[in-house]
Amino acid sequence: MSSTLRLLALGALAGWTAMKLLRDDRDSFSFDGKTVLITGGSRGLGLVLARDAAAAGARVAICGRDPEALERARATLERIGATVVAVQADVTQPDAVRELIDAVAARLGPIDMLINNAGVIEVGPAETMTVSDYEEAMATNFWGMVYPTLQVLPSMRERGGGRIVNITSIGGKLGIPHLLPYSASKFAALGFSQGLRAAVAGDDVSVTTAIPGLMRTGSPRNAIFRGKHRAEYAWFSIADALPGLSVSADQASRRILSAACRGDPEVLFPAVARLAVIASAVAPHLTASALTLANRLLPGAPAARTGRKRGKDSQSGLSPSWLSKRGDEAARRHNQVAPAEGSRA
Repeated sequence: MSSTLRLLALGALAGWTAMKLLRDDRDSFSFDGKTVLITGGSRGLGLVLARDAAAAGARVAICGRDPEALERARATLERIGATVVAVQADVTQPDAVRELIDAVAARLGPIDMLINNAGVIEVGPAETMTVSDYEEAMATNFWGMVYPTLQVLPSMRERGGGRIVNITSIGGKLGIPHLLPYSASKFAALGFSQGLRAAVAGDDVSVTTAIPGLMRTGSPRNAIFRGKHRAEYAWFSIADALPGLSVSADQASRRILSAACRGDPEVLFPAVARLAVIASAVAPHLTASALTLANRLLPGAPAARTGRKRGKDSQSGLSPSWLSKRGDEAARRHNQVAPAEGSRA
């Protein structure tokens, strides 16, 4: 082995050892007796994260904008013995976020882990999207992450530690056609999260960026659709339900919480999402061509404006159907729909 190769090998070994020692220092985080706040915790992935954190011994706080969904989530968590506080709050409003953090701290104690999970999804051709769609996506997916983070950081720094978990998306690594407002906001969220980790590391505050691909959380029911609503809902809900292409909310929650406890900088899953990111890095022209082809295969824009509709109001013969079965089951299981509504699906 040449001297250059030996030096490279020694450098790699030293780097690996240093990273292992740093990670071991962070491995001590335990949920037992800790206060965990999950924004957007009333349904979907947020509710599963709350359930899993509570099962590990955490006191959990959840927030959401829909009071009925929030109450169902609170009751669900209490049934498994969780110590839970549910606060109706809109994370796009700084004053509401301040009141939320104060209420949680007063009832459960200082927040040890913040999971920024609240989000909105707008689906449709680029030409059907308006400025307000982009503003809405940025307000929730970006500012709805920034406001809670800035509110909890002073206390975490003062106490000498804390964990922040930011749920971004593969849409923050790749600009996905028919998801432009969502992707734009997730790119911003991912950049904020990655930069924040370096900025607060000296205060023993660990930031983990979660970058999931498609998850079976039932979220298409509450996503917003433009253009040919039924066709857009069909492709989105079916893709979201396909095994191999998507992962269950339970699996996603386990991976995210495990990464947060280890203090990992990033967790990217499933395998298809990791492959897409690698392909984008090593073959950007090929990736761009693939995305262009995908856009051509997706529904075109209608001749006239059709407005916005929720997924639950955009159903067709294709969805719900056996093709979307896994996603429909997830919607019922994870509080995306009211019980009576779910029984009709």
